[in-house]
Amino acid sequence: MARHPVHKDAFSEVYREHHGWLFHWLWRKLGCRSGAADLTQDTFVRVLSADTAADLREPRAYLSRVASNLLANHWRHVALEREYLAALAAQPELLAPSPEEQATMMDTLRRLDDMLRGLSDKARQVFLLSQLEGMPYAAIASQMSISERMVKKYMAQAMFQCALMADAP
Repeated sequence: MARHPVHKDAFSEVYREHHGWLFHWLWRKLGCRSGAADLTQDTFVRVLSADTAADLREPRAYLSRVASNLLANHWRHVALEREYLAALAAQPELLAPSPEEQATMMDTLRRLDDMLRGLSDKARQVFLLSQLEGMPYAAIASQMSISERMVKKYMAQAMFQCALMADAP
């Protein structure tokens, strides 16, 4: 489908007509006004940056799809943070990182989670088996029924994304 730029007047009209509805829809899902306000704003930013007018013919359907994706990311990040904090609470106090270190680690975990979500299923699985399980490429190839060459290709994709993540501000 051809991409057509969103006309600013059309976007402004969609914003005016649907902002309140989207905010209340997200508020019901989240139960938090400030979180709903943030996700509402993020949804409109995403729509504007998508730069496509084709989906604005059915604005509520498009907005709810974009917002649902952002909401899923939000809940995934909440779960990730909860798991991190539970693991942190299990640490002896002397090993517990400072609040600044905790914030840095949480940000890194979120960015890593987003990076992994951007990989294909096979590339993500290869990366996790290699880096978390410590499996050699031959064992990964055997387990996944792919060639070692494909394992190397998937690892190269994952490592490239890691490098991009490391270079990002």
